[in-house]
Amino acid sequence: MTDPVERFKCIGVVGAGNMGSMMTFAFAEMGLDVSVWDVSGPNIDKLMEHVRKAQPGHFKGTITGYKDIDQFTKSLEGKGERKLFMFSITHGHPADSVLAKIKHDLKPGDIIMDGGNENYRRTERRQRELEPLGVKWIGMGVSGGYQSARRGPSLSPGGDKQAIEEVLPLLEKYSAKDRRTGLPCVTYVGPGGSGHFVKMVHNGIEGGMLSTTCEAWALLHNGLGMTYDEIGDVFAKWNEKGELWNTYLLAIGADMCHKRKSAEGDGHGEGVDPNDGYVLDDVLDKVVQDDDDTEGTPYWTVMDTAARHISAPTIACAHYLRIASGNRDQRVRVAEKLRIPPPKALSGIKDKDAFIETLRRAVYASYLASFCQGLELIARASQDEGWHINLGKCIQIWRAGCIIQSEYIADMIQPILSSDVQIMNMKLIDEVSAELHRNYEPLKQIILKTTEIDGYAPAMSATLEYLKYESGTMLPTKFMEAQMDYFGAHAYNKPGVPGEDPGPTRKGPHHYEWKPA
Repeated sequence: MTDPVERFKCIGVVGAGNMGSMMTFAFAEMGLDVSVWDVSGPNIDKLMEHVRKAQPGHFKGTITGYKDIDQFTKSLEGKGERKLFMFSITHGHPADSVLAKIKHDLKPGDIIMDGGNENYRRTERRQRELEPLGVKWIGMGVSGGYQSARRGPSLSPGGDKQAIEEVLPLLEKYSAKDRRTGLPCVTYVGPGGSGHFVKMVHNGIEGGMLSTTCEAWALLHNGLGMTYDEIGDVFAKWNEKGELWNTYLLAIGADMCHKRKSAEGDGHGEGVDPNDGYVLDDVLDKVVQDDDDTEGTPYWTVMDTAARHISAPTIACAHYLRIASGNRDQRVRVAEKLRIPPPKALSGIKDKDAFIETLRRAVYASYLASFCQGLELIARASQDEGWHINLGKCIQIWRAGCIIQSEYIADMIQPILSSDVQIMNMKLIDEVSAELHRNYEPLKQIILKTTEIDGYAPAMSATLEYLKYESGTMLPTKFMEAQMDYFGAHAYNKPGVPGEDPGPTRKGPHHYEWKPA
C-alpha cells in the first residue's frame, strides 16, 4: 500500500491555537509539508517561533505559516493527489467564514476535515453545500486535548465513505493506538454528521465522568480531610487495577494532586511559589468554558438526549454543575441569601479504607452509567438518522488518546457491542446490569454520607436516582399521569391490561372525567 504521506504530501491546517499547533507539529513529524493559517497573526508568529527553535531535522516535513488566506490555499496546489485541509477552529460562524474565503479555490476531489467540536447539523449543511463542487467535508471528532493532538488523538470521522477511506490510512498513522492491540483509535463512523455526533456524545460522557471525579475528590478532601498527596495516591491506586483500571481522568487526577509549585514555576508564569505549595490551590471553582459558547458539545448532548427521549441524568446534572460554577459572582451573593452550610467533615467513619473502597465502587457505577447514557443516545440517533453506527467501534476509538478511556469498561462491553447487535438499552446487557446492581448499595451509601455532611454530588446522586427509576415498576408517575388526565384529558393506560401493560410507548385509550368542564 502506498505510504499515505507520499499520497497527500501536504496538508493545510486552519487554526494555530493549541489544538491546531499541535496537529501542525504532528503532521510535520510524520513527514507532511504543512501550510498553516490563522485569522490571528500573532498565533502564526508564535507557532513559527517554535518551529525556528526546533532541533534541525526534528520535523520531517516543512512548516510554513501564512497570514494571507489566498496564499495559504494556493500553497497546497499541485503537490499531492488533491488538496487536503484540517480545520481546527471554533464551531459555528468561524468555520463558515473560512469556508467562504477558500471556496473559490476548491476543486473536485478536495477534502476538508473539520476537527473542531462542531454541531453535527452544521456539518451536514456544509456537506450539502460542497456536494455540487465535488468537494468532501468530513466532520471529524478529535479527542484527547492538545497533548493527544500532538502525540495521537482519538478520531471519529463521519461523512462520505469513499472520501474517508481515502484519508483513513493517514488518520490511522496519526491516531492514538490501543496499547494492548496496537489498533488505531480511528474508524469510519458513518455518513452525514455521525462523526461529530459521536464526538459530541463522547464529551457528554466526559462531563459525567469529570463531575463524578471531582465529587469524589471533594468527599476525600472535605469529608475525610485527606491531603492532596493522599488523594493522589488513592486515585493512582484505583487506576492500577479493578473496575477503574487505566481510566484517564484518574491518571491525570493523581498527577494533579501531586503537582507542587516551585520557585521557577512552569516557565509560563504559573505555578510560582518558593514555599512549595500545590498548583491545585491556585484554581478557582469556576468552569467557564460553556459561558462564551465556545464549548457547545455538553449542551448539545443534553439537548439531544431530551429531543430523542433518552434519560441521561448523570450527564445532564454534571452539565448543570458546570453552568452553576461558571457564574461565581452570583453564587457568592446567593450564598449570603440561602446560608446553606458548607461541606462538613465526615463523622462516624470507623474504617477509613473500607469507606474509600465504597467510594471507589460508587465512582465506577457513575462512570458506567455515563457510558450507558451516552451509548444509548448514539444508538437512538443512529436508528433515527439511518447512520448504522457500530457501537463496538466507538469503544475501540475510545481506548486510547481520548478523555473517557476506561479499560475495564471497554473490555466488558466492546465484545458485546462489536457483534453488530442493535442494543438500544445498555442496561439490558447482562454484564452491565450485573455491575450496576453490584454497586448500587455502595453508591447509595456514598450519597447518604454526602447528604449528611452537605457535600456536593450532583452526578453521583443523579446516577443513584437513575438506577432506581430506570428499573422501577412502581414509579410515582402513576399520580402524575392521573393529574395530567385531570387537567388536560391526556388519557392513560391501565395496569394489568394486555396491550397496555407494559404495552407500546404511546397514549392510552382511557380518560376519566374527574371534574366536568
